[in-house]
Order: sequence, then structure tokens, then C-alpha cells
Amino acid sequence: MTLNKTFLIGRLVRDPDVRITPTGIHVARFTLAIDRYRKKETGESVTDFIRIVCWRRLAEICGQYLKKGKLIAIEGRLQVDSFEKEGQQRESYEVVADTMQMLDKTVDTESQEGILEVQNF
Repeated sequence: MTLNKTFLIGRLVRDPDVRITPTGIHVARFTLAIDRYRKKETGESVTDFIRIVCWRRLAEICGQYLKKGKLIAIEGRLQVDSFEKEGQQRESYEVVADTMQMLDKTVDTESQEGILEVQNF
């Protein structure tokens, strides 16, 4: 048995890029900044930048509610694509999101405080 499951918590580097495929399916792409650890000598943190892709209704919701700097949690699967560039074989990694949770408290007085979870259907 194998399992490909990824859980990430981080902040958006920039607003999501939402597009619609020729067949009418929404797709959103964005990058999460995730602090890995702090160096003891300098106190600086090492940050990983992980690319995320969302499809369908989840992509629409990400485009509507997510903004640069927003703290979110992503649950999904790691996807590896291979391609050739300038004669060299390369690999590209991204996480295909199944669910997304907004972890920042909302500032809108009409909405509920807490965590909003959205699943990809």
C-alpha cells in the first residue's frame, strides 16, 4: 500500500492566479511560504516556497478569498512532473490541493470568527 498525502501551513506569497481552462474548469495557482527552522548562529529562518494548484470550486473560492500574506492550511497530494529543458531532464514539484482552511481570523464583523474549511468537490 502507498500513500501520497501532504499537509502544509503557510502564508501566501502573492494573490492566487485563477484561470479557466478551455473546457470551463477553474484552476488556481499560488505559492506558500513555509518557515522550516531557524539557524542557531544567526537566528535567521530558512523558508521553503511550495507551489500549490487547486481545481474547480476550490479554485474559485481561493481566488475569491485568498490574498497575499493570508495564513492557510492545505491538504493534498504531491505531484511530480518531468520535462526536458535545454537538453536536460528536469522535474517540477507541486501540491494538488484537496482541502484548504483559512487560519487567519476574519476582520469582517458580519462573518463568523474562526476557521473556514473548504473541500474540493
